[in-house]
Amino acid sequence: MTQATATTQSQTSNSAIEKLKCKECGEEYPLADKHICEDVCFGPLEVKYDYEKLRQTVTRATIEAGPNSIWRYRPFLPVATDNVIDVGTGMTPLVKSHRLARRLGLKNLYIKNDAVNMPTLSFKDRVVSVALSRARELGFTTVSCASTGNLANSTAAIAAKAGLDCCVFIPADLEAGKVLGTLIYNPTVMAVKGNYDQVNRLCCEVANTHGWGFVNINLRPYYSEGSKTLGFEVAEQLGWKLPDHIVAPIASGSLFTKIHKGFKEFVDVGLVDEKPVRFSGAQAEGCSPVAQAFKEGRDFVTPVKPNTIAKSIAIGNPADGIYALEIARKTNGNIESVNDEEIIEGIKLLAETEGIFTETAGGTTVAVLKKLVEAGKIDPEETTVVYITGNGLKTQEAVQGYIGEPLTIEPKLDAFERALERAQTLERLDWQEVLV
Repeated sequence: MTQATATTQSQTSNSAIEKLKCKECGEEYPLADKHICEDVCFGPLEVKYDYEKLRQTVTRATIEAGPNSIWRYRPFLPVATDNVIDVGTGMTPLVKSHRLARRLGLKNLYIKNDAVNMPTLSFKDRVVSVALSRARELGFTTVSCASTGNLANSTAAIAAKAGLDCCVFIPADLEAGKVLGTLIYNPTVMAVKGNYDQVNRLCCEVANTHGWGFVNINLRPYYSEGSKTLGFEVAEQLGWKLPDHIVAPIASGSLFTKIHKGFKEFVDVGLVDEKPVRFSGAQAEGCSPVAQAFKEGRDFVTPVKPNTIAKSIAIGNPADGIYALEIARKTNGNIESVNDEEIIEGIKLLAETEGIFTETAGGTTVAVLKKLVEAGKIDPEETTVVYITGNGLKTQEAVQGYIGEPLTIEPKLDAFERALERAQTLERLDWQEVLV
């Protein structure tokens, strides 16, 4: 027997996971380390659940009684036992925006702030917690990933907590904060001279050769399910209600599609009332294959070569791009892109209005939110949730040279007074420019 087959036979009776199922043709497979429909159409696989069992066993009360982490939603996650890796991931703040909302002219804006997620300050902690819990069940002792930075941070940290060997692959030109934020956990780090898509192709070869558990390759069906918790939490934090509109970044498209799946599962199981939710996605112009397809009315995504400061979402050949397109269109949403200058302004806008320092992916999402509002594509009365998926401390290079400098003074009161007057004068001039 393979490791995967041996382990899945010990599945506990309270688990609702049944099979892996192809999203294209519906072919079903055992719950092994497999992500492609190899027998029929080569479509992507995802986890199939017994929703009748979930309807009978899961209530709002059982969820609220669970841990203050993503594992309060364990029945909806693809693990076979209760032996999960819980590092406090999830249940991040859903912040009611006031100053940003006023600046944009919105009345019901919320910020889902995964910039403070545990342990590595991005939403990737969610997907990795799930993937490595499943990897351990399947018998893997070495785990890995292809990453634009945040995923490497999460995989290295959570592997360290779980006592798993770890080797991660990143593009060689990543931001220093993300490289350091991986190396600190003492994994093996391979910096590849190429972009993310080239890194990913190499990792597919390594996975086939070495038999490691790659969270976003052979473990991808389990890994991607972790993003559903971003939908679950928002519904619970809104008082067991769905929002009217969400705006989220699109890289591979997985996060976008899984938030949609999370909302649908809560409806199907009876935890929230069904209602239309509009899904809008955000990409950087320098890597916007899904936004381009949306704009041109295409049902296919043409790969591009990334060229943007938003490296964490710079995936030129997005695996779930066509599914993100489908969701945006059928929900009457939008997929927009913004340039690097607008991304920097988005980072600054969120920081100076809500005190949240986000990385370039968050700057992209805020800038797209602003663009959609200005185009009349978001109703000011809608309950809108914008997803902030990573922390700005990881990508400080992006805003260097675009923000102020400290005022260096002598330790004397008169020096302070002169500097304060200069600062106030500059602030008045800045406001005059804004008004003009």
